[in-house]
Amino acid sequence: QLQLVESGGGLVQPGGSLRLSCAASGFTLDYYAIGWFRQAPGKEREGVSCISRRGGRSNYADSVKGRFTISRDNAKNMVYLQMNSLKPEDTAVYYCAADFTLLDICSTSPTHDFTYWGQGTQVTVSS
Repeated sequence: QLQLVESGGGLVQPGGSLRLSCAASGFTLDYYAIGWFRQAPGKEREGVSCISRRGGRSNYADSVKGRFTISRDNAKNMVYLQMNSLKPEDTAVYYCAADFTLLDICSTSPTHDFTYWGQGTQVTVSS
């Protein structure tokens, strides 16, 4: 079965850290750029970060720059989102999405035609 599975979410206090993982099953991530997105209750899905297929390029939403770091390990077929200095406004369901591409680019647009989406993992930042 071809799928993406997110993990690593949970409840954390403000100022804390979490590392989200995105695992590919049934296909290799070598030809896929990966985007991380989040959706809070009552809000539209927004792009958080993305990384190109070879890891040469990455982008971040202004709201997470300096706090979040995206990385990938193609040998393990994994992509990670390290989230530090978490704030209550970071509370959301976080999704990863894979975009088949031969170029070393990536997108954080929720309307981009991604090939696969994961089911999401809940991140709650609260004291």
